[in-house]
Amino acid sequence: MAINEILTDRVREVISEVSRVKEKKMFRGIAFLVNSKLCMSVGNEELMCRIDPDLYDELVEKEGVRALKMRGKAIKGYIYIHEEVLKTKKSLEYWVNLALEFNKRAKSSKKRKAK
Repeated sequence: MAINEILTDRVREVISEVSRVKEKKMFRGIAFLVNSKLCMSVGNEELMCRIDPDLYDELVEKEGVRALKMRGKAIKGYIYIHEEVLKTKKSLEYWVNLALEFNKRAKSSKKRKAK
């Protein structure tokens, strides 16, 4: 699957002033880690955002937004936003800022030990 370079560059532009951002190839795209925590990821046609789980039910109902599912179960706090919803800079900033805001309070994932 090809990486959506246009959407990736647009996200880079929005977060250009954010410190401690690291990019990593993950989830069939480019993940953006902020403060060593997964914040968002750009895939082929979608932006995956890690958001406040308390906002999940409200946000997943919006047009162009869907739940991230693992083994058929929705994971509260993670959503996909289709690039059609992200056409304007303002709309992209809205979703990126939701993810950045939650990142301040999000817990880091446990580090896996190398085998």
